[in-house]
Amino acid sequence: METTSLTADVLVIGFGKGGKTAAHTLAAAGKRVVMVERSANMYGGTCPNVGCVPTKMLVHYSNARRLEDDAQQFFATSIAGVRALTSAFRAGNFESLDGRETATVITGTARFVDPHTVAVGEGDDRITVTAPTILVNTGSEPVVPPIPGLAGSKHLVSSTELTKAATLPERLVVVGGGYLGLEFASIYQRFGTHVTVVEAAGRLLPREDEDIAATAREILEGDGIRIITGAKVTQVTDSGAVAVVEYTKDGERHTVEASALLPATGRRPVTEDLRLDAAGVRTRPNGAIEVDEYLRTSQPHIYALGDVNGGPQFTYVSLDDARIVLDQLLGQGKRTTADRVAVPRTLFLTPPLATVGLTEREARAQGLNIKVSREKVADIIAMPRAYTVEETRGVMKFVVDADTDLILGAALLSIDAQEIVNTVALAMRHHITATELRNSIYTHPSSTEALNEVFDKVVG
Repeated sequence: METTSLTADVLVIGFGKGGKTAAHTLAAAGKRVVMVERSANMYGGTCPNVGCVPTKMLVHYSNARRLEDDAQQFFATSIAGVRALTSAFRAGNFESLDGRETATVITGTARFVDPHTVAVGEGDDRITVTAPTILVNTGSEPVVPPIPGLAGSKHLVSSTELTKAATLPERLVVVGGGYLGLEFASIYQRFGTHVTVVEAAGRLLPREDEDIAATAREILEGDGIRIITGAKVTQVTDSGAVAVVEYTKDGERHTVEASALLPATGRRPVTEDLRLDAAGVRTRPNGAIEVDEYLRTSQPHIYALGDVNGGPQFTYVSLDDARIVLDQLLGQGKRTTADRVAVPRTLFLTPPLATVGLTEREARAQGLNIKVSREKVADIIAMPRAYTVEETRGVMKFVVDADTDLILGAALLSIDAQEIVNTVALAMRHHITATELRNSIYTHPSSTEALNEVFDKVVG
């Protein structure tokens, strides 16, 4: 058996946001880069293929559906649109990197042979790649909870399968009411599916303040989604065209039928097939690679970027991971994960929920002297955009330090919240006060100009 051997300056394992960003920059700097991606369907990573891009396209399409549109036909057309765009992005990601003179993309599963070498493929197709610097960016994958009958159910679907299947499920049951579960629930209900969310916790979004979570639930239920909290799924049994999902709530047994069953109870780092032990790279019990604040593993020449290092599972965090690693490899080596302040999050409901910083509950638990500014979107006179696009549901809430007037946190459940939160986060990072935001000039009519009013609505 002959083995093809390659030598690179930098080996990148995983074509995600952090990995591809670092690979492009390093190749542009004249470094010889080899990228290994295990699937030809994942060039560019989770976001453009099965994550952010397809799901946000589906949010857009689902909101565009009219009552007179045939649900099944409209959905199939929407999925075709998603496939076309993700295919274009995938091809573009491959060509833009592999087309560089100093970069090569290899498709296959990388397994460590020693701290500086990986093997890709088997038999006559086996390739070894050796490099003094290695970046691991293999991402995360959905976890199927150990519910009896779930893993073997023919109605079990992953989020990836849902974004690719052209048939709209009649009844979707989502197990788990976190970000992923609620986003898919919102999307598919708007397409015309009957959606039920079964959540084990006593309420949705337990990290958020109760008033924000309650408003989100009110919106979801107003759209027709059935939400069952404080419920534990105990059994899944296939019965012809449906799966019968059994759950207990308040000591009583109940069932709900599903033509599609989506577990949305979390994701785990993809490290199982990497043979990290051969490289001397330590992992945590959940499989995440241990890293320091510079994203160095237990082998200083090996870095871990993105979901695989156990940090926040956001594409933009993976991008920042690339900045940290590139500063180590090409810069001054000063940038660290400790530099991250006021990192925002968005749950793409309709309207979206965007948050940053502390909740009111967290701030009070820390004993901070705070004031809270809160107003329903429908009551914000300075935000006519909500009325012009006919989306007045939601609430805006800010937690402000009463002594310094600095913003400690925000929860924005409103039209354009995913954009407004970036302005708020930037203000928090640069110590711009609530008064300055309130008195600033914003375009009209826009959602951002709600800031002119909400900071005056102090409650609690």
